[in-house]
Amino acid sequence: MGNTPKAFVAELVATFTLTFIGAGAIISDNMGGNFGILGIAIAHGLALALMVSATMGVSGGHVNPAVTFGFIVSGRIKPLIGLIYIVAQVIGAIVAAFLLRAIFPSSAYDAVHLGATTLSDGISPGIGLLVEIILTFFLVFAVFGTAVDERGPKVGGFGIGLVLVMDILAGGTLTGASMNPARSFGPVLASGYWVGHWIYWVGPLVGGGLAALLYNSFLIKK
Repeated sequence: MGNTPKAFVAELVATFTLTFIGAGAIISDNMGGNFGILGIAIAHGLALALMVSATMGVSGGHVNPAVTFGFIVSGRIKPLIGLIYIVAQVIGAIVAAFLLRAIFPSSAYDAVHLGATTLSDGISPGIGLLVEIILTFFLVFAVFGTAVDERGPKVGGFGIGLVLVMDILAGGTLTGASMNPARSFGPVLASGYWVGHWIYWVGPLVGGGLAALLYNSFLIKK
């Protein structure tokens, strides 16, 4: 993480990939792909696993403002560097979303708001917030357990990608299982669908921060 320009590019490319593949899978499914939530979960999980592995040596493989926030509150990254990471992640997601808008026909992406994460009918903002907190807690807990803790298994981003798969299978029909403010922000900006978007910032940041503080202060080897 010592070379900030390289880390910026790594985080931008990685988050671009996650958003392009993840949101693209949602649009493709709506277009007739018919692979359902399992296919969408696998697409997100594969993209994250590969990009975390590819960028871990350059930037630490955050690919998510919630992960970066966890590193900030646990003192593992300076706030200014963390902000630079988050800016890179958001830019990557925005570019991916607008490219998806240019590639797919509007008839395919309008109904799913370019793959934006949204609350399902019957899910209140409070429940949606709680779901995002819990799901992101799992994700950041896994990041610290497999990528930060020196005792953890050396599996690259594989374990982290699996969390995305399991979280989307459990919570995708509730909130879209974002766990990632940048991944949510790109499609929302490109589609103009802002309903309940605050949930996808507050929930992941709270969940990520709690997981980081718990693992870093209590579970990690001092």
